[in-house]
Amino acid sequence: MRRLLAPLLVAGILSGCGIVYKQPIYQGSLVEPEAVEQLQAGMSKQQVVGLLGTPSIADPFHHQRWDYTATQRNNRRGHTEIKNLTLWFDSDRLTRWDGEYFPEQNEELAAEMRKFGNLPRERRR
Repeated sequence: MRRLLAPLLVAGILSGCGIVYKQPIYQGSLVEPEAVEQLQAGMSKQQVVGLLGTPSIADPFHHQRWDYTATQRNNRRGHTEIKNLTLWFDSDRLTRWDGEYFPEQNEELAAEMRKFGNLPRERRR
């Protein structure tokens, strides 16, 4: 019994120290910085979808507002960073956009997500 008690005690102490790996969690839309730079006032909703993809949130009560939301959690304590890019339309034409996203991390994040099978692999030429 004593032989088993020491390893269990050590395992219990180490499990709460942050040594145990916890996989980062990413959710939402990956927005390419080049795509955001190409946004222009007056673009149609169809052009915006072709450029950025479908919005994360299309509010049924506010048809003239689209939100591209992304979240990331990297640590064990549950701190989640939320970024939001909001687009406003008037008569189905883009009028303005505002917000922040993870532009510097998109390439790194896309490569990481491909490892887990969440994104399609790039075709070799």
